[in-house]
Parts: sequence; C-alpha cells; structure tokens
Amino acid sequence: MAGSSLAQQAYTQIREEILRGKLAVGDVLSRRKLAERLNMSFLPITEALQRLEAEGLVESRPRIGTRVRIPTQQDVLDSYVIREALETQAARLCCSNITASEREHLLKSAKHLDDLYRASATELEDSPFLFSVHTYHLRFHMKIAEFSRSPRLVQSIECEQVLIYNWLYDTVSHRKALPSGFHSNLAQAICSRKLQLADAGMRKHVRFGLEDVMKSIANMEVEKGWRLRRVD
Repeated sequence: MAGSSLAQQAYTQIREEILRGKLAVGDVLSRRKLAERLNMSFLPITEALQRLEAEGLVESRPRIGTRVRIPTQQDVLDSYVIREALETQAARLCCSNITASEREHLLKSAKHLDDLYRASATELEDSPFLFSVHTYHLRFHMKIAEFSRSPRLVQSIECEQVLIYNWLYDTVSHRKALPSGFHSNLAQAICSRKLQLADAGMRKHVRFGLEDVMKSIANMEVEKGWRLRRVD
C-alpha cells in the first residue's frame, strides 16, 4: 500500500511538472535524479514513469533513457479530431439536458474562467497561478460533459485524455491569451437550447489555436532515433 501511495505521489508530481512546463517537452528524465529530488526509491519513480508512458506523456527507449514525449504533428491532429468528436457530442447533449441551475452555474464558471485567463496573461509558464487556471479550465469542460447526462461519454473524455493533451499543447505553444469572452461565448451557445448553435460553438472553440500548435510542433527537432546519454 505504501509503495502504491508513493508511486501515485511521484506520478502526480511528475505529471504536474510536465503540464506546467517545468519539465519541458524533450527533457531527459533521470530516475536517479527524480528519486533524489522527490526523496523516493527507484521503484515508485519507475512505476510513475511507466504510467506516464502508457498515457503518452513520456517515452523511453531500451538501454537509452526516458524523456518527456515530443508529440508529432499527427499526434496533435489526432488529438484534436478525437476531442472535437467527443466534446461536440457533449455540448449537444448538455444543450438538450441542462437544467436551469446548471445553466446558471455554467455561465458563471465561463465568465470566471475568462477573467482568470485575462489575469494570467503575464504569468510565467510554470507559475502556480497559471497551473490553477489550466486546472479550472479542465474542470469547466468536464462539467459540460457531466451535464450531458452520459456517464460513458464523460468516461471516454477522461480516458482519451484529450483535455490533458490540449493543456500540454497550450504549454508547448506558450499560449495564454485568448479572445475576449472565449468561454462565455461557448457557454451561451450551449445554454441556448439550440443544438446547431451548441455544436458550432464547441467545434469553433476546440479548433481555435490548432494552427499555432502545429507551427510550434513543426519547429521542434524530432529525432527518429533519439539518443540519450545513459543517466540512470
């Protein structure tokens, strides 16, 4: 039980550092250094890295090493396609099933989220405040899914981790500023009781920034057979 708890702690810490940009895309992950910094043995660190690799956030090569995974342009496109499919359906179902109190909650949350993004525009990439903004953003989108009244859809969005990848891509492209009323406009479309408006609003919302992310990924040097000095 203690080992599992330590592995969970290591997983949470490393994952948070990746999403904050503290561990940047392409950074080498030394088990020894991570173990020393987190004051743990190799075992929980190894379990955490294996879990992160299964989720696609890190990658490793036998006898070479482990690093924060560098996404390809196809990875980004695939993630956007899946996210658009899942979240557009969530928006349509939410539009049909949302209650009056949930509608009020969603509109208030959207306004608060827009205010948070505006306030975070000058924050450093790895600041705790910016991390909290991204966390609130993820919860906002998951709330839309929950209001769809489809538990399997919620589960699919969580399992595919499309919101986590979107977070990572925003960090990679250094995008913090968003158009005025970006989330408020989406919430209003979903709360309109008009399915086509909700559908179009979510598609536009998801597709925003894709071009910038693709340019950022294209500018990275992705080595097909990357080599790392043995560091563990």
